Amino acid sequence: MSQDTATGTGTGSFGYPAPNAVVGEGSFAALWEHSRLQCGRLLLRWARDPATMIQALIYPALTLVMFRIVLGDSITAATGQPSIFGTVPMIVLVGAMFGSVVSAVGLRAERESGLLSRFYTLPIHRSAGLVGRLMAEAVRVLVTSIVIFAAGVVMGFRFTQGIPATLLMLVVPIVFGMGFAMMVTVLATLSTKIPLVEMVSIVCTLLMFFNSGFVPVMAYPTWLQPIVANQPMSCAIDTMRALAVGGPLAEPMIKTLAWSLGMFVLFLVPAIRGYRRAAQQG
Repeated sequence: MSQDTATGTGTGSFGYPAPNAVVGEGSFAALWEHSRLQCGRLLLRWARDPATMIQALIYPALTLVMFRIVLGDSITAATGQPSIFGTVPMIVLVGAMFGSVVSAVGLRAERESGLLSRFYTLPIHRSAGLVGRLMAEAVRVLVTSIVIFAAGVVMGFRFTQGIPATLLMLVVPIVFGMGFAMMVTVLATLSTKIPLVEMVSIVCTLLMFFNSGFVPVMAYPTWLQPIVANQPMSCAIDTMRALAVGGPLAEPMIKTLAWSLGMFVLFLVPAIRGYRRAAQQG
């Protein structure tokens, strides 16, 4: 080699080109680039993991089919309202939540294997790991939502409010999923002795059976109706239903944003601290 390879001008087989886009480790450009790489890494890993694919796509789709076959006609006959316009949004949110659980389990595995610690020692932006994970969550929720909406269309679900409303309907589960994912991330970075899957599954199950998508709010006991009507899943379901077939939109949308942004802000600092702690101690 005629010159030092560190200068990038060497002619040997191990010569490297001189860097021409050097950015600071803590710069916004580094945050974007490193987060994008982390996002791609996670998406590729999830795509190759059967458990993630089952929880994110197959389980929600089968749940939708089950609800439609077993309960769909009964709920429609009892309430006088087509059940499909509540069931499809409900299952979209269920897919977002259960997919986050699998993602959190993967995060815990990366902590235990020491992968987070190895990333932490590299010259990358310190926030890239968490930001990249949230970016991957957003993509996962979007793909899951599209698959479930497509299955719902086959079963009778329709978009009647135009293209802008349809596109906005895809945004609702992403916003909801970001808030939920932030909460699950906090739990995943706590002690490994915490039964993460069991705890979150109980919460998801309760939310799934006590919301306005399962049956109309009026079908629940009177004392329970205010709780069901204002829990986060019901607000998001009512928003998506209004975007699909019309109806009051402003109130459920405001409540959905309040719940989602509230969870995101509430768990943001604990998630950052927990992620840093997991990377340092892993």
